[in-house]
Amino acid sequence: MDMSSREIRLPLDQAVAVLLDLNEFVVSLDRLGSRQADGTADEHTIGKFVADWDVTRRLARARGVIGAAVDEELTGEEQLEIEELGEEGRFYTDNVGYEPSAEPT
Repeated sequence: MDMSSREIRLPLDQAVAVLLDLNEFVVSLDRLGSRQADGTADEHTIGKFVADWDVTRRLARARGVIGAAVDEELTGEEQLEIEELGEEGRFYTDNVGYEPSAEPT
């Protein structure tokens, strides 16, 4: 599927909410990374940030906003193709830290 020339539409309030959340996460994780490099933060600090700032729920909401907008522009077959692409990502596991769900082809 050629996606290069296709566009999606997002309500401005939802786009701004996603943008603000992503900005908070990027800036905060960058600062935490710097603290970790300096030895003033550890994995517990990052885990506390993720829990206290409700990062998982907020990222899931952002994914939902973008996903709903994408789904509006796709056929059922195209939606399945996008779902398959999503399954090829890297996902955290307790065994190795992350694991690709499928080998690249």
